[in-house]
Amino acid sequence: MTLATLLLAVVTAERLAELWIARRHTAALIGRGAFEVAAGHYPAIVAVHTAWLAGLWIFGWSQPIQWGWLAVFVALQGLRLWVLKSLGERWTTRIVILPGAPLITEGPYRFLSHPNYVVVIGEIATLPLCLGLPLFALIFSVANAIVLTIRIRAEGAALRGLRHAARQ
Repeated sequence: MTLATLLLAVVTAERLAELWIARRHTAALIGRGAFEVAAGHYPAIVAVHTAWLAGLWIFGWSQPIQWGWLAVFVALQGLRLWVLKSLGERWTTRIVILPGAPLITEGPYRFLSHPNYVVVIGEIATLPLCLGLPLFALIFSVANAIVLTIRIRAEGAALRGLRHAARQ
């Protein structure tokens, strides 16, 4: 097994675990009266991430590791854990709104509006760079930027709607 294969296996396992956690959190939130908004873009996000990971397996499994980029990727995992810890049960891969719940303002949310998206942007770019695939990193960074633009706008609109409703 190459180091690249091991890295991809760890990332794949991480993504599968995240999907499992996200489903549990989404179901629990909906059980507490939450609701999903802007679900129409979710399949595009899933498609981009699935194609990204599949492409990394196809093109990167035997590549030598670029250690500097791996260090950046590992640092991003630290930020990911901080985001997950800060959001707790409210972390999900969908836009799920829990009426009456305050916005999270702790952890990395003290400094950034969307730290999870910073992590995702970084991962989409740096994991291919860890495997010496700069064109792949560019292509999927552009695809990810497109779907994240849609998502951030939808999430912002939903949160603005909640703030407006709370003031009335």
